[in-house]
Amino acid sequence: MVTRHLAREQFRALFTGRMRAFHLELKDAYGVAEENEPFRRWLKGEPDDFQWHRSWLDFARDMIGRGVVIQRARVVTEPLSDYIRWEMSIDPQNLDAGEDIRYLPRHAAGSIQFPGNDYWLFDDDTVILSLFTPDGRSGGFALVDDPHLFKQCLLVRDQVWSRAVPYSNYTA
Repeated sequence: MVTRHLAREQFRALFTGRMRAFHLELKDAYGVAEENEPFRRWLKGEPDDFQWHRSWLDFARDMIGRGVVIQRARVVTEPLSDYIRWEMSIDPQNLDAGEDIRYLPRHAAGSIQFPGNDYWLFDDDTVILSLFTPDGRSGGFALVDDPHLFKQCLLVRDQVWSRAVPYSNYTA
């Protein structure tokens, strides 16, 4: 397996000229540095101005405006963790930007053979793994050239997306 680490700018450049960007999220909590303070404030019931999230929302709006479909599927354990509930409170902003977000309860994912990492799948030709440090912190992205993993990610995407529940139905 050939792996090449990508900086945030290199990762975002992969959206250009694409038709579809699918993101699979498998964890019930993440350690993204820029989310630490907003998550802490949410836990305490304090207000958030969401400036920390603006870069992604502006980027997503731009890409979606150029015709890229951005899909996000979260495989979640029920009852939901605080972190997932917090993400769900932010999801309306991502939805307003044009993302399609769906949830798949882990108990409904039974036969799906998930890869060991979260990933992004661009169109049907590029897999980018989300990397994490041993303590669970975000570790960036990696472009992977592994035909077996690629086929697995395609299959998993199709299985997850067909079973996952749209945000508005899942939160109803």
